[in-house]
Amino acid sequence: MRILCANWYGTDDAVVERRHYPDVDFIVARAPEGESSPLPVTTRNVDAIVNYSPSADLAEKPDVFPNVRIVVRAGVGFDNLDLRGWGARGVPVCNAPDYGTTEVADHALALMLALRRGTATYDASMKREPRLGWDYRAAPLMARLKGATFGIVGLGRIGLAAARRAAAFDMRVVFYDPYLPNGIDLSVGYERVNTLGELMSMSDVVSIHAPLSEETRGMIDAKAFAVAKPGLVLVNTARGPIVDLDALAEALRVGRIGGAALDVLPKEPADPDHPLIKAWREGESWINGRFVLTPHAAFYSPASLEDLHRKSVEVVVAYLRDGRLTNCVNREFLKA
Repeated sequence: MRILCANWYGTDDAVVERRHYPDVDFIVARAPEGESSPLPVTTRNVDAIVNYSPSADLAEKPDVFPNVRIVVRAGVGFDNLDLRGWGARGVPVCNAPDYGTTEVADHALALMLALRRGTATYDASMKREPRLGWDYRAAPLMARLKGATFGIVGLGRIGLAAARRAAAFDMRVVFYDPYLPNGIDLSVGYERVNTLGELMSMSDVVSIHAPLSEETRGMIDAKAFAVAKPGLVLVNTARGPIVDLDALAEALRVGRIGGAALDVLPKEPADPDHPLIKAWREGESWINGRFVLTPHAAFYSPASLEDLHRKSVEVVVAYLRDGRLTNCVNREFLKA
């Protein structure tokens, strides 16, 4: 069995994969310079592909890999894979959704705390002005969490984990997820709302845990911000393009919302010339204490990274050796 590790970002040679599956032949192809850069010809005669990049695609069309029988995205998001093209060839595309759940949920709550408890603000303020910064009033978004409303967009594995953590802070938890069946609110014990606007208008914090699709792309836009509860804090640890960054910048600048904490962006790494990123980097007064950015790191811990590598290959091996298909995300496009 030959597996292509495409868009490999690590400095090692698939050490985790080889340790768990010593009888599998792994071919490591480093991340290309650009998303359209072709992979080496020597990578084309493989049985499976695991794509390790959240943004770069495989560059080539599915037909370039005549022997591939399964493609796996090493991660949760799969919007950078050609679901229809692989499906037309009868090749299932799968993901690895069951890793890093606790890390992302922890990170979402940590981002909320960075603004609502001012941890990031206090640190930055004292670093700039050791004496003047020694002031408990330096955090503009400080608020009591008990009794505040924590709104969730997407109550999947991670959204549910974040909900449990927010409830532990004695927050009221509400969620918006049109794909969950009726009655789910009764089984999980959280309140359901029927529209995104309703969620935005009643929440003190909104945390995004939805996948990226044509429906969710740009869904947190000027219209959503227009109905937001005054002082709302937006947290995004899901996918960058779900939030319209221009609309977010404007909503923050005019005070339509209180703050935002992002782990993901529409363009990564951050575009230093984007007005929001530029204002944050230059420490403009209107954004201080109201914006936190982390480098698409919510998923990460040494343990979660090992799980990611192991579980991604596990999906391939289960299918090619045992005929067991798991986590398939393109069933609608597969040939009969």
